[in-house]
Amino acid sequence: MKSVSKGVRKKDAMALVTGKPVFTDDITGGSCLVVRLLRSPHAHAIIEDINTEKAKKVPGIECVLTYEDVPNARFTTAGQTYPEPSPYDRLILDQRLRCVGDPVAIVAGSDEKSVDKALGLIKVKYEVLEPVLDFREAMDNKILVHPEEDFKALCEVGADNKRNICSCETMEVGNVEEEFKNCTYVIEETYSTRANNQSMMETFRTHTSIDTYGRLNVVSSTQVPFHVRRILSNALQIPKSKIRVIKPRIGGGFGAKQSIVSEIFPAIVTWKTGKPAKMIFSRKESFTNGSPRHEAEINIKLGADENGIIKAIQMYSLWNAGAYGDHGPTTVGLSGHKAMTIYNAKAYKFENDVVYSNTMGAGAFRGYGATQGFFALESAINELAAKLDMDPTVLRMNNMLTQESVGKIMPTYYGEELKSCSLDKCLEKAKEMIKWDEKYPARDMGNNKVRSVGCAVAMQGSGISSCDVGAAEIRLNDDGFYTLMIGATDMGTGCDTILAQMAVDCLDTDYDNIVVHGVDTDLSPYDTGSYASSTTYITGMAVVKTCEILRSKILAEGARLLNCPVEDAEFDGKQVFDAKNNKSISLAEIGNLSYIGTNKYLTASESHYSPTSPPPFMAGLVEIEVDKLTGKVDIIDYVGVIDCGTVINPNLARVQAEGGIVQGIGMTLYEDIKYDEKGRMLNDSFMQYKIPSRLDVGTIRIDFESSYEPTGPFGAKSIGELVINTPAPAIANAVYNATKVNIRKLPITSEKVVMGMIKNNK
Repeated sequence: MKSVSKGVRKKDAMALVTGKPVFTDDITGGSCLVVRLLRSPHAHAIIEDINTEKAKKVPGIECVLTYEDVPNARFTTAGQTYPEPSPYDRLILDQRLRCVGDPVAIVAGSDEKSVDKALGLIKVKYEVLEPVLDFREAMDNKILVHPEEDFKALCEVGADNKRNICSCETMEVGNVEEEFKNCTYVIEETYSTRANNQSMMETFRTHTSIDTYGRLNVVSSTQVPFHVRRILSNALQIPKSKIRVIKPRIGGGFGAKQSIVSEIFPAIVTWKTGKPAKMIFSRKESFTNGSPRHEAEINIKLGADENGIIKAIQMYSLWNAGAYGDHGPTTVGLSGHKAMTIYNAKAYKFENDVVYSNTMGAGAFRGYGATQGFFALESAINELAAKLDMDPTVLRMNNMLTQESVGKIMPTYYGEELKSCSLDKCLEKAKEMIKWDEKYPARDMGNNKVRSVGCAVAMQGSGISSCDVGAAEIRLNDDGFYTLMIGATDMGTGCDTILAQMAVDCLDTDYDNIVVHGVDTDLSPYDTGSYASSTTYITGMAVVKTCEILRSKILAEGARLLNCPVEDAEFDGKQVFDAKNNKSISLAEIGNLSYIGTNKYLTASESHYSPTSPPPFMAGLVEIEVDKLTGKVDIIDYVGVIDCGTVINPNLARVQAEGGIVQGIGMTLYEDIKYDEKGRMLNDSFMQYKIPSRLDVGTIRIDFESSYEPTGPFGAKSIGELVINTPAPAIANAVYNATKVNIRKLPITSEKVVMGMIKNNK
């Protein structure tokens, strides 16, 4: 292959490293209204009266909007394919406020100073209500977060707003109770993960304007431009045909920008006033009213025979939706359907509830629920290994999916057939890289320092089966270069690059001969967006199919111009030639002639979806050092070996893996969104909310163990989300091996380690 599996430079590399204006705030200069929100100081309240007269009189103020000035149509801000599984439980502005920071009023003015002054002059009388802040107490609580009668769910997800339930599910394969009766060893424990903020460098931001044709133009840092168009249509109650969404370069998303966080407010201002408007979330707003990972409590019951062969897995996931149900029904499903699938058992049971509370609404974050599930199940597997006095890598090799599992139906993974897997090779290679057999379980380094190792395995998916759609259009231009039009959203992961690499090999051309055009909903082919690890697998196959059609059109047009039968012609990427008559015509000539007279303008467009979502796999092994005097945990070495099918671009795959592992380390050791007794967030800046720096993550080493996925482009599967799933259980396992303390509630802090050791020594 000419380009696939090569570490070619990203298409936008030079623009980024030289500081070119590529982001939303860079390209939307000029005069526009500044939009800001008056936010609720209460976790639960009703607006009894709101007086905006003084605020409206401030010089420079264009408009002040309250719940009386905006459409009364409920919607969800979750960027998901229609019909969205997330309940329609929001209004642009609502009289009932459900968390601290909920929008009370929208203020737009000519400059920040006048807007800030106007915000201070709005007088609001609140009826303060008792909040429910602990999601463990939310179900069937007398305090209702969503008592409204127009609450609705478009899909059957078990939503019941009169019980504070966003969604619920029960699934059973086999008979777990019978299997547990026959188990020699049973582990039953509860594991907790906290809400985590995506902490992307670029906060939420959107610019809106009305174009010459009276249409709402939206330039936004979003992962889901086409979903933005639909959600704005629902919220503003205007036709989709009146909305155009353009996505520039994104300064990080990690799932946060799969929800429509900033777009609605400048959009309603522009639609009301006809004037350009811009809203840029402060870092504090991004922390307090973004769309963080769901807080979760997961109970695991795990049974095995005397040889450690797993017979039954039972999981109950309780999820905190917060004030709104964005992504609740779908993230919670992955915690079980993906985590349990990685192990062979005779019976499985998975139950879940997602509940409303008066904390910030949650959303999508890399790993999308599987991350919480793998922390719980992999930790339970490690505890089972300790109970068996067995090496946890050996226990996994005896129970997990391997190359020998290919062809097996995965009952907990929606009945899909496993068509590629090299997880066993991943684990073997990772053990060699970290020298597991020499270091397991721990080594005393003296001076109260202990070094230990821990392990975990994980899987994810590649798009959402029978749901996600990707599309591509490729045009042959004059002089023989191509334009690749895609609707997929490059978040910095390099999808513009890898899709171009695929086109290069499909069309036998050069990498620089492919121009990639980013997302504009007026011009780009439809794509569900960048989430669910779908782009390489789903949009990649759309590119392959499109190239095949365009290639056949080039061949046919070349044969026509050469006046020879198409079956006698061949195309080598540079020319179409008639071998029989020794005639040829170059691609550049075909391109130039396609713009003239009766010749054909050559373009092709295809979409793709998949009835399956093939899982990529990963083994993650870590070496840590624990100071037994202080409980401090330091990462020494992290090894990740990944099966993502064919690696399209090793450089980009490697940095994606490294970044995901760093985020996983942050979730494990540092990140912990906290609220006070009134529902106010206590750590709403980087001064209080800690994420790891380069100095905190030790050495990270990545390798690949390829398989070939027959349903993927060039045999590829996904990688983007998988890589965040192993750090939490692997580090927790290493802490246990060093201290004999099982920490089942993240983050793993020095205090928890020390207190656990003290408890063990009593």
